[in-house]
Amino acid sequence: MNAYDIIIAPIISEKSMSMLADKKYTFKVNSNANKIEIKKAVEEIFKVEVEKVTTVNVMGKNKRVGVHQGKTSDWKKAIVKLKGTKTIEFFESLQ
Repeated sequence: MNAYDIIIAPIISEKSMSMLADKKYTFKVNSNANKIEIKKAVEEIFKVEVEKVTTVNVMGKNKRVGVHQGKTSDWKKAIVKLKGTKTIEFFESLQ
């Protein structure tokens, strides 16, 4: 897998935006990726140094539309903490 297959999308939520002050960035990642692969992918794509990676498996929710029931997909979330003073410009433009 290349770096762009591992990092799927940034997560923009109220909680993730409040963590930017601590230099923690949140991404939706490939479910099969491990912490080492996520670290290398973030360093390659954004040209930053990663200090720590925390992963969370998010379980899908049960949904109903009338009599039909279904479930949203399970996915994996990664919270990446950066070293040094460098930041990810994409998130800085959102504040």
